[in-house]
Amino acid sequence: MDITIAYQRAIQQYPHKYVALYHALREGILNGSLASGTRLPSTRDLATMYGLSRGSVSEAYDMLLAEGYIESAVGKGTFVIEQSLLSPSTKGVQNQAHNISNTPAPLPPLSVWGQRVIQIEQEIKDSRTYIPDSAYSEEHLAKSQYQQMSAIDISSEMISFRSGEIILEGNSQTSWKSALSAAGKDVQKSALDSNIATVQGDPWLREAICNHVGRTRGITATPEQVVLCSGSMEVIALLCQLLINEQDTVILENPCYSGIRRAITACGGQIEPAPLDQHGIIPEDWNAQLLFVTPGRQFPTGSILPLARRQHILQWARSRGAWIIEDDYDSEFRWSGRPIEPLKALDDTDCVIYVGSFSKSMFSSLRLGYAILPTVLAQALTAAKRIYDPLPPARLEQRALARFMIRGDYVRHLRRMNRIYRSRYDVFQQAVQDYNLDELFHWQQTDCGLHAYATWKHEPAKYSDWMNNARHHGVVWRDAATYQIVPTVPSACFIFAYLPESQIIEGIRRLRESWDRMQ
Repeated sequence: MDITIAYQRAIQQYPHKYVALYHALREGILNGSLASGTRLPSTRDLATMYGLSRGSVSEAYDMLLAEGYIESAVGKGTFVIEQSLLSPSTKGVQNQAHNISNTPAPLPPLSVWGQRVIQIEQEIKDSRTYIPDSAYSEEHLAKSQYQQMSAIDISSEMISFRSGEIILEGNSQTSWKSALSAAGKDVQKSALDSNIATVQGDPWLREAICNHVGRTRGITATPEQVVLCSGSMEVIALLCQLLINEQDTVILENPCYSGIRRAITACGGQIEPAPLDQHGIIPEDWNAQLLFVTPGRQFPTGSILPLARRQHILQWARSRGAWIIEDDYDSEFRWSGRPIEPLKALDDTDCVIYVGSFSKSMFSSLRLGYAILPTVLAQALTAAKRIYDPLPPARLEQRALARFMIRGDYVRHLRRMNRIYRSRYDVFQQAVQDYNLDELFHWQQTDCGLHAYATWKHEPAKYSDWMNNARHHGVVWRDAATYQIVPTVPSACFIFAYLPESQIIEGIRRLRESWDRMQ
């Protein structure tokens, strides 16, 4: 005699199997799915049904028997007790559960912020450019695309210019392991030190960041101005909640990172797209008090904002009393020349908030971002962060990174990765020329960064067809339409930095072949 109970749900809540079985059976009795007089399976049968030992089933039955939910008769079996025999307290629980299940009270609605988040997510799914991340997973591609390849198509592994996993290798990996080991001892020794467990972040790491940006970016800052978060996007989301009121106008580059757009919209901000040219954002006298900008390397186009425009934007902020949030997401990787000073280094009125991240410069799973802010705003950001993270996240990794930077390992690691990424970029450029992809794209020239950006030369419909055809040939890239606030010409991002040189060349070759087969 089979019965169905919510055992799988219960086992997620209660670690011991006999306790989970007890709660699942009790729930079935209280909600009426196991009606009065129902004969329960024997301990052997129920154990077989749910993959348990007979001992676990016996313990659960004993608990139910002791609390008056079931009765057992020798030679007859075990039964759910008759309604009339339930104790007054048990009957009250049963009746209460029955009434609640039949007449549930309406749940309160989401907040305005919560409703916006859901609406934004639905709009993304409904948009013509939305493709779920799972659609690009290796498993999905293997099942849904390789099976569709014809005999003339490439049958080897998928080459993805969409994204990649950054990992530490060689001396960098050895040095990081050493830093982690030392950090573990630090954290254990300072377990009772409240100064180490500050929400603002590890003090050693904040000091190291100040030294690093002072040396490499020309930014003067103190540890009190640095706030560490779980990635740069958490910094940006918290800043949006702190600085944006309902219906506030916010200036945002078009195109830009879509996560920033969602954060602004969720807070009730009204986005005013700022157009770009080959040099980046075009300064105007915007009627707003908040600007998001990526001057070091515009995302996704890769253009670098000239000094004159940087000074123009700072003058606008001074005259308007506006905040500027400067996202310096991958400025560590530059192939030639000295980078122009960031806005934060040129700022003499403390209106620029500088946001950086270690996820690209170290490794992908190191979710650490930071902001350098005026002291008053740093206090506000710390207070907002305390709501989400009352204890600092990744304490071990924060201290390890501090040691990694203090010992000079971080700088040596960046030099090594710059050499590697420069070599891969040169291979990418050469392959584009060898296979004449200039016929298909206008390429944004750059001397830094981890991806190449290009705009499509042909009809938009052909771009969509080619993307699908290239996928069947075993190569994908990132459609930059997802970054456009106002739709423009089709464009693409090719993230080359994580691919071996042989795969870069093979990927470009497949792109060319997939286009030729369409002609």
